[in-house]
Amino acid sequence: MGTFLIIAMLVLFAFSVPIATSIGIAAALAIYIQGDIPVMVIAQRMFASLDSFPLMAIPFFILAGTLMEVGGISKRLVNLANSMVGHMTGGLAAVAVVTSMFFAAISGSSAATTAAIGSILIPAMVSKGYRRDFAGAVQAASGEIGVIIPPSIPMILYAVVVGVSVGDMFIAGIIPGILIGLSLILTVYIISKKRGYKGSEKATWGERFKAFKEAFLALLMPFIILGGIYGGIFTPTEAAAVAVGYSFLIGTFVYKEIKWKAVLDLFSKSSVTMSIIMIIIANAGVFGWILTREQIPQLVAQWLTSMTQSPIIFLLLVNIFLMIVGMFFETSASIIILAPILTPIAVALGINPVHFGMIMIVNLAMGMVTPPLGVNLFVACQIGGLKLEQISRALIPFLFTLIIDVLLISYIPKISMILLDLAK
Repeated sequence: MGTFLIIAMLVLFAFSVPIATSIGIAAALAIYIQGDIPVMVIAQRMFASLDSFPLMAIPFFILAGTLMEVGGISKRLVNLANSMVGHMTGGLAAVAVVTSMFFAAISGSSAATTAAIGSILIPAMVSKGYRRDFAGAVQAASGEIGVIIPPSIPMILYAVVVGVSVGDMFIAGIIPGILIGLSLILTVYIISKKRGYKGSEKATWGERFKAFKEAFLALLMPFIILGGIYGGIFTPTEAAAVAVGYSFLIGTFVYKEIKWKAVLDLFSKSSVTMSIIMIIIANAGVFGWILTREQIPQLVAQWLTSMTQSPIIFLLLVNIFLMIVGMFFETSASIIILAPILTPIAVALGINPVHFGMIMIVNLAMGMVTPPLGVNLFVACQIGGLKLEQISRALIPFLFTLIIDVLLISYIPKISMILLDLAK
């Protein structure tokens, strides 16, 4: 049944059936063909997959990101980043990276980060003489940080599936996110130096202070979330609800950019995004149950351990595998299906599950900026009026940088674990 399940899913993928539907149909067909499993199990496993308190954080963080996106946060963060790095070589491209880092600490979503910041900065870069494909590639690559710097929806999914602390995953993502951001800025600088992309006039300290003051309430949100979690004030799920209330109050009553007549549309937009993720989780729960019943995780573990007992070689194989998976599969579904299979093997080889979670998430985040199914590419292409092949060529130096980052995070555990060790 396990073989049929996987083949059916791949065939459906080949016919461009949506991921959630492909997973669900493949699981239902496998159960039907098996014959000795009641069909009711499908509904039971779908419900059980969603019956998790930490999963409630996902719709709240999605809604908070939407409220922040339309509440005037994006342009204030852009102004702050521009006052900090806009004067350097390739200034606007560097602003895109820094602003994405700021927005990542609010949205928890890669696509949301790309859309919110790209809608402002891709046209701005093009108007200043930056090549259109370069502008799109910078923003697509920077948007990846949206799921690495906490809060992060993939981190919540990994924590729930594997059974580690959501708060620990959030803390572990801070330094890797900063590392990736700084490496992308360096890449931007090198390319911009060769192409002659100059920065804007250097901001005065007064202008920087003004920009910081205007963006201060937005920058405060990550500290409220992480501080509340580690201060024992609220759980990660409750922190997500706090984020919604905070972003609504700031966007509506302080920045006054969220209009009451638009609130219903904001909830509707967030509900669609949330529903897609939850449908994937529910169907992937049935899929994963069948894999477990057929002992597929144990077979994969035996195969991998028969190939190597070395953590170094194991991580190399896992990185290559996850990079390929990320190119073709949606991140949430990949985590739900693969984390229960790969994490026990990693733990058996002495790799901390939180560290391994960061390796998985950073690898799969690369899939958001790699063709043929990178969601950030489609968002950036739509904003910049680009074709996929155009932006793909411009992405090559950024992908090279991201691969180096993945290897550093994989083989230097302290990058992910140092803040967690200090916190404990």
